[in-house]
Amino acid sequence: MAKYKHYNYSQTVLLPVSLANQLMPGTLEFAINTLVEERLDVSQFDKRYNNDDTGRSAYNPKVLLKAVLLAYSRGIIHSRKIEKACKENITFMALTCGQQPDHSTIAAFVSSMKDEIKGLFSNVLLVCEEMGLLGGSEFSLDGCKLPSDASKQWSGTFSVLKGKQQVIERRVQHLLEQQIEADRIEAETLPEEPNREKQITKLKKQAERIERFLHENEAKPGKQYKEVKSNITDNESAMMQTSHGVVQGYNAQVLVDSKHQVIVQAETFGRGQDYQLLEPVLSKAKENMQAIGQAEDYFKGAILTADTGYHSTESIKKCEDEEIDAYIPDRNFRKRDERFLSQQEYMKKQRKKFLLEDFRYDELNDQYECPNGKRLKLNCRKAKSCNTVYRRYRAEAHDCQGCQLWDKCIRNKRKNIKAKNLMVPVGAVGRNYSREMAKKIDTERGRRIYPRRIAIVEPVFANIRTQKRLDRFTLRGKIKVNIQWLLYCMVHNIEKITNFGYGFAVG
Repeated sequence: MAKYKHYNYSQTVLLPVSLANQLMPGTLEFAINTLVEERLDVSQFDKRYNNDDTGRSAYNPKVLLKAVLLAYSRGIIHSRKIEKACKENITFMALTCGQQPDHSTIAAFVSSMKDEIKGLFSNVLLVCEEMGLLGGSEFSLDGCKLPSDASKQWSGTFSVLKGKQQVIERRVQHLLEQQIEADRIEAETLPEEPNREKQITKLKKQAERIERFLHENEAKPGKQYKEVKSNITDNESAMMQTSHGVVQGYNAQVLVDSKHQVIVQAETFGRGQDYQLLEPVLSKAKENMQAIGQAEDYFKGAILTADTGYHSTESIKKCEDEEIDAYIPDRNFRKRDERFLSQQEYMKKQRKKFLLEDFRYDELNDQYECPNGKRLKLNCRKAKSCNTVYRRYRAEAHDCQGCQLWDKCIRNKRKNIKAKNLMVPVGAVGRNYSREMAKKIDTERGRRIYPRRIAIVEPVFANIRTQKRLDRFTLRGKIKVNIQWLLYCMVHNIEKITNFGYGFAVG
């Protein structure tokens, strides 16, 4: 007969555990504990409490902050899971000294850090500066679009939302009529519809919610005063196009120092376009550097790289005013780069729309001939758009109507046009910042510096999104979402302190 070791679940075991010994020097949890205890100013939380003489003792903000930072570093973002970790994980127990805050306390602590989070971020940035982790000579700006705790189904213009409300109300009326009919005749003569009353109650609440939103809010103006979609669950979020489809969320921006990829400024925005975001991010970055004792012209002479999404006259002018050596390419910079000639030949075969080069110019008559052989005559000698002067050539309406190449023809901004317009650039009014930047990017120095952007900023998003598993924000509203984003960026910077802050890991 086989012989096995005896076991008994009724026995008791005493395990002597030293909480301090669980926080080993050189680990991220040791760095979090040391920073929160010695370097972060948490006294600003004291004004929240009024329990000096009476009232229940509150959890120390240091304990809550440590638990949240460690949880975010391990991809634990939900407050209930953080509560569970404080009860089951020995490292969390060591950081919280055995205290077990509940999920509501943790959630309220995170979402209410509006006034404190900026100071905490600056405290960590100051430690990075003292340890020589900031180079101050080259920076890169980029963003990623993350969904928030908001539903795309509750998005739309005011007219669309009003239409949804009317559809729901008609559905409620239909269910009520069915209910009355069921009461009038025998139930078996009508098809059974379970939980009709619950459906009616639910639909009524949805209709009331839409009506209340439309009454309390105003339509959101967009570019050229065109209304953009609002969202009932989180009206500060926006619908954004990503490589994985459309998301309802926020555009999370970071400005990263190139030396050790330390984040010097982070902020979320409720709009998907990047070209308006360079100025606010750079301004807040200057405030952060001044908060840690740096000069107001800290970024003067520094290199700044950003992708084509940030290319605009305003962004380029802002960098010039700050005397920053910026490299922000336009959308066509690869077409002018001989290193991408083979790619351009492939794209030329794949593209579906005609370009200016596809139209033949008749210099004698000052006309253009389209790929279908029709003539475009001069319509305007000086049409201005931004800083560029164009000559506008227009086709005849009868030539364009019914043309088999209409769908492949040049794009025009105006919709429902009967004839195509061909805009030919011939000059500029004042300084053309975009053209100057294009020439700068096309230089040997520009083509050498700009590709470094990928190695500076992209690994930051890889760390936060993949390693720290931030695939969506769990809060609503720009203020709360921004708190969560800054906490994740703080974890990223603390990790840099752990890995490169020589002498810090041993205390």
